[in-house]
Amino acid sequence: DRRRSRRSAGRSASSTPWIVKTCLDVSIEMRLYSIGRPSPWVGNATLPWHIRCRRAVHPNNLGLHGPKFGCGLSECGACTVILNGNAVHSCVTPLQAAVGQKITTLEGLSSDGKPNKLQQAFIDEQAAQCGYCINGMIMTAQALIDRKPHATRDEIKTALEGNLCRCGTHMRILRAVERVTTGHAAQGGTP
Repeated sequence: DRRRSRRSAGRSASSTPWIVKTCLDVSIEMRLYSIGRPSPWVGNATLPWHIRCRRAVHPNNLGLHGPKFGCGLSECGACTVILNGNAVHSCVTPLQAAVGQKITTLEGLSSDGKPNKLQQAFIDEQAAQCGYCINGMIMTAQALIDRKPHATRDEIKTALEGNLCRCGTHMRILRAVERVTTGHAAQGGTP
């Protein structure tokens, strides 16, 4: 099947799982997004609609794929973005509330196509299984690290409580975040 052959073609000889590479190796042109005034027809649309929807649907849409639409009830965290420095579940954030605000998505954490320290730590710890929760885990952890660069394990656990991982890689996720907060993250990434 065509999808399977594309997946195989996207794999490299490295030991990095394909799903992590897919989630993290995304080229973008800017780090922070500002949403201008949305069209009146947007109505009650939430932030993921604007972030994920293809530009063909509406020219102001970003067409990014980091934030996932999971539960739609702010319970899983897969849709997390950083809005003005705070991790927010975008599935319950009305598009109108984000007008003029600074939004950072998973794609915005990398620099020149290279993962930042936190993203690299997730790769090094092989913290992804299916990869669905990874956007929320990384964005929540990044917001915590931005606020408190040397967060303790308990602070990391508390911050990540609103993010669900069905695959059970919680210990790998904690180790990845701790790599950054303890200063043991691989060099070369952006902060």
